[in-house]
Amino acid sequence: MAPRTNGIGVQVEDTKICVVMVGLPARGKSFIAQKAQRYLQWLSIDAQTFNVGNYRRTEAPHPSADFFDLSNAEGEKRRRAAAEAAMHDMLDWFRNGGVIGILDATNSTKERRKWVLDTCTKEGIEVLFVESKCDDEAMIMANIRDVKLTSPDYQGQDPEQAAQDFKNRIQNYEKVYKSLDEDGDENDYTYLKIMDVGSQVIINRIRDYLQSRVVYYLMNLHIRPRSVWLSRHGESLYNLDGRIGGDADLSPRGHQYAQKLPQLVRDSVGEDRPLTVWTSTLKRTISTARFLPENYNQLQWKALDELDAGVCDGMTYQEIKDVYPEDFVQRDEDKYNYRYRGGESYRDVVIRLEPIIMELERSEDIIIVTHQAILRCIYAYFMKKDQSKSPWMNVPLHTLIKLTPRAYGTDEERFSADIPAVSTWRGKGSTAKHENPTPGANI
Repeated sequence: MAPRTNGIGVQVEDTKICVVMVGLPARGKSFIAQKAQRYLQWLSIDAQTFNVGNYRRTEAPHPSADFFDLSNAEGEKRRRAAAEAAMHDMLDWFRNGGVIGILDATNSTKERRKWVLDTCTKEGIEVLFVESKCDDEAMIMANIRDVKLTSPDYQGQDPEQAAQDFKNRIQNYEKVYKSLDEDGDENDYTYLKIMDVGSQVIINRIRDYLQSRVVYYLMNLHIRPRSVWLSRHGESLYNLDGRIGGDADLSPRGHQYAQKLPQLVRDSVGEDRPLTVWTSTLKRTISTARFLPENYNQLQWKALDELDAGVCDGMTYQEIKDVYPEDFVQRDEDKYNYRYRGGESYRDVVIRLEPIIMELERSEDIIIVTHQAILRCIYAYFMKKDQSKSPWMNVPLHTLIKLTPRAYGTDEERFSADIPAVSTWRGKGSTAKHENPTPGANI
């Protein structure tokens, strides 16, 4: 069979990979699995997570720690059934064209890992084990606090009782847990071991390009709790005229937003710690960030520049429709893939943003001040948004967005500057300079 690509220039071998999570509870496995899936889907690689806990919850929605005791025969039977159900669905998904399936479970014994390996190998599926091994007590406790607040197992339960039960569950798993290749008899497995939140990584027998792509991403991923702050530049003179692209100055209201932004950041961060500010190289983002505290390190990234509109740069949508009517229609039909003449598509933007995402994943305390299309792509990465819909999302001006990744999703908070600004959102077929977003368009 001929190689196929995922549509963004990344060649995907005719290979199917099962990424198998390994490790004790509260080591960030579900967080890693969800982030890996979002990253791969963002790159147009078909990926899906199969969380064994979700299958187990159909039979035991709120189990106590005793359910996970090795001596509990009924619990073991149900846990095994959940693993088999997840494996069955994953294999069906692979047969229907899936590329990378992520099996999210503890897989803490050699016997369970061998069963997964043998089952996948019979189906011609490569297996990449990913173990998160952590002895950092502060990190473990932070994960326990996160799980007791977000895990479906503990919904509606007293937080302190949930935390204690979860600690007891961990102790039951510790009785049987064997780290990957602990005794040297898993040396021929393909695996990545992430030790103490990325302080050390061990890579063994990575076999092809697609595996290396996953490993490279996971090596840059840290699982410490943190947030990312996103903001568009303040309202620009081009925004007032309904023009796209360009390198226009801020409007008077845009300058007001620049002055208000430091207070919004302080209100959002909740403490007086310095952030690192990333802007594009264009005047309107640099100007918007100029009043942020002097102890905030500021970096300008060409990769954060607005989507290149090519020959349409500086035009209004009405002018584009008049001069390039076919292009206007084609872009509305497939906005994610349409490339402006001499310019870019949203898919092109994702390619150039990948180094930004990698740097973002290994960094902390970042605020990004950039442009509408760029924020749509970054937001879609964190919030797992469909690519065909992301170019139509409304990203309002004069609003600070705080995103906090969790094990089971990403929390979002918004801080409005209460400074009026025009709407730059445009619906399909519209040539309006400024248009109110339709319901559901807001990110």
